Amino acid sequence: ITRRNLKIGVVGIPKTIDNDISFVQKSFGFETAVSEARRVTYAAHTEAEGARNGIGLVKLMGRESGFIAAYAVLADNQVNFCLIPEVPFRLDNFLNALKERLIRRGHAVIVVAEGAGQHLMGKTGEQDASGNIRPGDIGIFLREQIIAYFHKEKIEINLKYIDPSYTIRSLPANAHDSAFCLLLGHNAVHAGMSGRTNMVVSFWNDEYTYVPIPLAVSQRKKIDPEGWLWQSVLSATGQPRDL
Repeated sequence: ITRRNLKIGVVGIPKTIDNDISFVQKSFGFETAVSEARRVTYAAHTEAEGARNGIGLVKLMGRESGFIAAYAVLADNQVNFCLIPEVPFRLDNFLNALKERLIRRGHAVIVVAEGAGQHLMGKTGEQDASGNIRPGDIGIFLREQIIAYFHKEKIEINLKYIDPSYTIRSLPANAHDSAFCLLLGHNAVHAGMSGRTNMVVSFWNDEYTYVPIPLAVSQRKKIDPEGWLWQSVLSATGQPRDL
């Protein structure tokens, strides 16, 4: 556009339900996705609680950032383990903690973001249609490892694996997301009409802001393992701080 000297403004809006864009407090669709994910975790808890040594295992979207998993856990408050890409875990520590949970309470619910635990699996090297490296399937991996572990321990379990995949984003936006999208659009039009370009309309500290595109894509927003969000998740799940 610059080379051709075209009078075109480039104004972006934060489109990802993963909520992982830098200098963007939240992206549109995130709250709707979390609301739907909460329905899934609730179903997993119902299944787990209804069986002896029941385990509900839910895999949610979140390739490099675990915001959906973290907020779904906080919204449900019945999840016992949350595994996200930002916090590596040891498989043996996790399985031992899961065993202790079953001994104490007789059931457990696990939520894992799709990008978690990649260090435990070999890299596939495959790419998706967007050119992103396709992560290994942590949900299937954990399911197999959990079954094998408890078989070795001679403990009978009843495991239900739920992968809602794209269904948490393939639904009508909730009221808040709908209003949020409208306001993002208003601000994008105002920015374009005022001559601004190469920027993203952001929402930061409860204010609509303009962020240069190079800054927004300079790094991916991630959960701080020492920050308030992850500490709240640990408090909600009761899982060991160091898995």
